[in-house]
Amino acid sequence: MIKVVIAEDDFRIAQVQEQFLQKVPGVKLIGKALNAKETMEILGDCEVDLLLLDIYMPDELGTDLLLKIREHYPMIDIIMVTAATERTMLEKAIKFGVSNYLLKPVTMEKFIETIEAYKKKKKLLSNRDEVDQTLIDRYFGSSNQSTINQKDLPSGVDRHTLKKVEEVMEELEGGISIEEMGEKIGASRTTARRYLEYLVSINVCTAKHEYGIVGRPERKYYLLEKESNIR
Repeated sequence: MIKVVIAEDDFRIAQVQEQFLQKVPGVKLIGKALNAKETMEILGDCEVDLLLLDIYMPDELGTDLLLKIREHYPMIDIIMVTAATERTMLEKAIKFGVSNYLLKPVTMEKFIETIEAYKKKKKLLSNRDEVDQTLIDRYFGSSNQSTINQKDLPSGVDRHTLKKVEEVMEELEGGISIEEMGEKIGASRTTARRYLEYLVSINVCTAKHEYGIVGRPERKYYLLEKESNIR
């Protein structure tokens, strides 16, 4: 569960953000602050993963608050949610390592998309003690399905087939078995397993054994960001 704090001086906007957060599984709002002072107090009292931070607050600019937050709470992730369109504000936020920068007014779709992307990045690293270039590229968004180079893939994994497998996974509401994937991409069971297991190895998918009708366990695969939907 990702613990979130909203720092926003307009209580109406904070309430809207709270309503948006309620639509995102796996996150929990643990506090709201109306100014910089209250923000620091909440961060000191609670365990926080993500701070949604406004810039124009009555007692201190959010961008000035970034230095204090990084000094005292360096592991807290920050997404700026602001009406500030000045380039200098964005540059300062970037230098302090904000995860994203949203301009008001923020639509519900954009807000949820941003929080989901943050969740996906956090999960991407959570179960890995070591990283490879593929995972790093996915984390920083410098690689996607259409730009993966064949030389970056292991032997026996073709990028075109991999794209087909990922497209099937994206369309699923639940999980998929090796046999089902083979049928959908027109490949053998062995080939389907190879691609699904590769996606597990780079933290795109997760796999678990489930019992079928005859009682025999079956390995099924789920997109990692949809894991909370199958519990």
